Amino acid sequence: MTASEQPIAFAQVIPILRIFDIEKAHQFYLGFLGFSVDWEHRHGANFPLYLQISRQGLKLHLSEHAGDATPGSNMCVPMKGIRTFHRERTDQNYRYMKPELQHMDGRLELQVTDPFGNRIRFMEHAEGSEP
Repeated sequence: MTASEQPIAFAQVIPILRIFDIEKAHQFYLGFLGFSVDWEHRHGANFPLYLQISRQGLKLHLSEHAGDATPGSNMCVPMKGIRTFHRERTDQNYRYMKPELQHMDGRLELQVTDPFGNRIRFMEHAEGSEP
């Protein structure tokens, strides 16, 4: 590597999830999961919505645009504080989902599925067991 070259470094990945109903997306992501809207974008009044939501450093893009993403996607989210996150979900008493905290191979996992079939697996590895 020459002095003018920089080492390779990757920034955070931001998944794009396909949505079909803004009210249901808000109810699930903002209400149930506790995310906040960072920004929204539309090309005009009768165009699909594209938005970024975030919580504690996790950013997601939600899109109504056909072709942006495939419904039924699956992602893994490493995290800390999963027991607190689970308790928050339980306290929400969300009518459509009551996720359970699972113990799996040296980690705790909490899996949720949004109204559009997208699955998010929140995972916390036990100390010393991260892959």
